[in-house]
Amino acid sequence: MSASRWHSNLAEWLDWIWENDASLMEYLLPSLLSDLKAPDADSDADSILGDLDLPENLPILPLRGLVVYPQTAVPLTVGQPRSVRLVDDILSGDKLVGLVASRKPELDEPGPEDLYTVGTIATVHRLLRAPDGTIRLLVQGIQRFRLGDVVETEPYLKAKFELAPEIEESGLQVDALARNARDQFTQIAEMIPSFPEELISSIGALIDPLETVYTIANFQRMELDDAQEILEIDSIEAKLRKLVGILVRENQVLQLGQKIQNEARGEIEKVQREYFLREQMKAIQKELGERDEQAAEAEEFRQKIEAAHMPAEAEEQALHELDRMSRLPTAVAEYGVIRTYLDWLVSLPWSKSTEDNLDISHARDVLNKDHYGLEDVKERILEFLAIRGLRLKRQDQLAKNKDSIRREREGVILCFVGPPGVGKTSLGRSIAHAMGREFIRISLGGVRDEAEIRGHRRTYIGALPGRILQALRRAETKNPVFMLDEIDKLSDSFQGNPASALLEVLDPEQNSEFRDHYLEVAFDLSQVMFITTANTLSTIPGPLLDRMEVISLSGYTEQEKIQIAKGYLIPRQILENSLFKNEIRFTVASLRKIINEYTREAGVRNLERQIGSVCRKVGTLIAEEKEYDPKITPAAVEEYLDAPIYLDAEDLRKRVSQPGVAAGLAWTSYGGNVLFIEATKMAGSKGFQMTGSLGNVMQESARAALSYVRAHAEELGIEPNFYDKMDIHLHVPAGAQPKDGPSAGVTIATSLVSLLTGRKVKKEVGMTGEISLRGRVLPIGGLKEKVLAAHRFGLRTIVLPKRNEVDLDDIPDEVKKVMTFVPVETIDEVLSASLEAPRKTRRTTKKSE
Repeated sequence: MSASRWHSNLAEWLDWIWENDASLMEYLLPSLLSDLKAPDADSDADSILGDLDLPENLPILPLRGLVVYPQTAVPLTVGQPRSVRLVDDILSGDKLVGLVASRKPELDEPGPEDLYTVGTIATVHRLLRAPDGTIRLLVQGIQRFRLGDVVETEPYLKAKFELAPEIEESGLQVDALARNARDQFTQIAEMIPSFPEELISSIGALIDPLETVYTIANFQRMELDDAQEILEIDSIEAKLRKLVGILVRENQVLQLGQKIQNEARGEIEKVQREYFLREQMKAIQKELGERDEQAAEAEEFRQKIEAAHMPAEAEEQALHELDRMSRLPTAVAEYGVIRTYLDWLVSLPWSKSTEDNLDISHARDVLNKDHYGLEDVKERILEFLAIRGLRLKRQDQLAKNKDSIRREREGVILCFVGPPGVGKTSLGRSIAHAMGREFIRISLGGVRDEAEIRGHRRTYIGALPGRILQALRRAETKNPVFMLDEIDKLSDSFQGNPASALLEVLDPEQNSEFRDHYLEVAFDLSQVMFITTANTLSTIPGPLLDRMEVISLSGYTEQEKIQIAKGYLIPRQILENSLFKNEIRFTVASLRKIINEYTREAGVRNLERQIGSVCRKVGTLIAEEKEYDPKITPAAVEEYLDAPIYLDAEDLRKRVSQPGVAAGLAWTSYGGNVLFIEATKMAGSKGFQMTGSLGNVMQESARAALSYVRAHAEELGIEPNFYDKMDIHLHVPAGAQPKDGPSAGVTIATSLVSLLTGRKVKKEVGMTGEISLRGRVLPIGGLKEKVLAAHRFGLRTIVLPKRNEVDLDDIPDEVKKVMTFVPVETIDEVLSASLEAPRKTRRTTKKSE
């Protein structure tokens, strides 16, 4: 075949391919490449370029995400206006163009600085203009070149260039690398079903190492940087080494992918095989008159549904899902989902309940045995049992007066609020014991997902009911004592607010039809006795708090702690530390020392820890067979527990021995506390500084107190213009702990007056109350906790608002006996009760001579 006849046939093939199946172009490029050299035309790139008159400046066509190599034919699509202009100009000339890859493929019009420095001179073989304005080209790479200075940027890039031929190399090393590259590519092509056999054959027939590199690189998928690096490497051996490394990695990736596909295909075939075998087994069992496992399982569920005595809605749903499950093959994923759902339905205590022990005397004995004090809570439980018994006795007569709109409430919803360690959680267990009910507890601290309460819908993989129904399933009864611990520590997130989900659970009007998202049928929670616990009510949402009956548990007095230690804590620690009763004996004085100097808390949790520490010390002495005195005295306490942690009353009195220091009472979620307000003055002019991590409300109280003192300076015996000559610094120690609230107003005012008049605050005096600008003392909250804290700290006189006098009824009698309470209405009364009398100054007269 002559060269002219061969090129004519090639043109016809290209036209047919382009118009009928452009994607086929890529598959036939190797054969086209080999055909681009006519059988009787044995010319190379140098001879081709030698036949052409190379221009001084070469048009540059930037390529996005593509590298064109010499000795390869590549189809391109051109759409940018300046690139279309470039193609039109070169077609009217020598058809030579410089193809250079862009470093930033995302740029539509890369500049000279965005291009690599090495590209390929190519010639355009064919062109087709598409209806959308783009141009499709078939270009053949001829020779490498290095990009020189850019001489034109408009209407397209033109640059000087320098030919960069590769370093010719031969030998066994090069031949081996070329053969390895061909073998690796052949293996890769065989693992890709869409690769045509013609392409694999043409690659295998390549002999020239450089042609091998560029042809394989043209078809192999690789990163743009790797493709450009292969073009830029001058040594053929180095090019081959780079290419072989890429091919080896690609081969390993494809083999691994093929292995994964084979394993997945094997699993699918295994499932299909098991399905067919099961179907055959069903047919055989049917012929033999035997039931298969699926039918037996369905019948078992049917019996459980009947025995569960579900409400009509739940039973209808269960039978519907059972019918669906019986028609599904066991290998189907939906079969397992339905089976889990039915298992939850039949295991819930729809009709199981425990009988209440309504013996009030028995309940009183149990509660008194388990807990000391807490009379309000015990009284409320006894009331519940009494009303429960009356309802059962009179149910026939009461049935005639039933309200058709409002349903009868059977359960109770209590909220125990108080500082840590006062026995809230253990009290719930004691209530269950007294009533003869099961006790279950879940902690809500840190729960932030609504699904924790209501469950997940069955559309999610691994869905389960919420924690309410999970706990009832464990209890196996529908009327347990259910404790929701730490309800004040709920949080919310983008997953929903669990406190909102609890509105239905803790509402007696709604919880008879509680619908979990997983079950989607109503479950009756009305017979559950819900008890929630909290340290503070401020973080509980108002609508949720409104649904609960709040019972406050205040801190214990010193005498109560002693009784609790003797009756509960010491016996428990003796047992836990494997001691006998005659091996350790705590005296009342030693317990009082531990309470006042080592714990000083509202509850008894730290008290039990310290008692346990003493027991462990004694146990260690016994284990080492050392002599010791089983009687624990105050001196022994200090020996076992080291130095006291808290100051005694005498040390506290020293703190108020200077003017400007006053003791105030504070309330926290952990019980009451005593805060010392300190004020000092220095030379300056109208400066007022407040430190000690004070909140906005407390800072406002301080400013109000200062304003009152300035407005009544003359009446208080203070120089009227004192503020013009000084700065005042107000500080509340324990600065690491945030403090806020208005009840420190009278304490701050007393501290300022004490500072400015030089009158000390009386020893053992504590105070609380909000102050107004007119000098009125306003009521505050948490008086009981504050008084108990003052008692623990050794204060004996309490100044409190007059309107809080009624709250003194809640103070234990043992505290009232040793403390004096001074109700006040104005700040003048506060100062009169808390400050020492002013010193009388001596008047001296000078005798006239």
